Amino acid sequence: MSKTSARERLKELIQELAIVRGKVTLSSGKEADYYIDLRRVTLHHEASGLVGQVMLNMLDTAKLEFSNVGGLTMGADPVGTAILHTARTAHRNIDAFVVRKAQKSYGMGRQVEGPSVEGKNVIVLEDTSTTGGSALTAVEGVRKAGGNVVAVAVIVDRDTGAKERIEAEAGVPYLFAYGKDELGL
Repeated sequence: MSKTSARERLKELIQELAIVRGKVTLSSGKEADYYIDLRRVTLHHEASGLVGQVMLNMLDTAKLEFSNVGGLTMGADPVGTAILHTARTAHRNIDAFVVRKAQKSYGMGRQVEGPSVEGKNVIVLEDTSTTGGSALTAVEGVRKAGGNVVAVAVIVDRDTGAKERIEAEAGVPYLFAYGKDELGL
């Protein structure tokens, strides 16, 4: 599927599957008139591949050099996996990782799981972000593990301050595939 067709089809699936209207309380504690449940998209048989294609294209268009993608479990997990599989199909070696909210107190004691990010350029992912808190937790964990965060990338930006906060606090670009206006929100 062409880049334009993939982007348009993913937008349709987000609008059809992920947008839930009605009063909800977000993970940030803020209230909203709608909820974007992107797990309904990132874990969907058709949409998952489109997520990988659209996100990888967005990162490539931004001319970012990276070898690893991932973020705070759970929202980022299927996004990283989708990018990993899309990259592999294109014969590119991009590994995924998972960041726990806190370092484990047992076993290897890791906060970042998967192939090592130490000394690697990485993209921190999230499905959507309201305040940027989850992405910032992931950035901190990756940096503690020796990774070089080159950007934060999300599928949908709610336009509620995450971009500004992440760019100010993490000092990296914040990229998004779709803005709330584009989705009619």
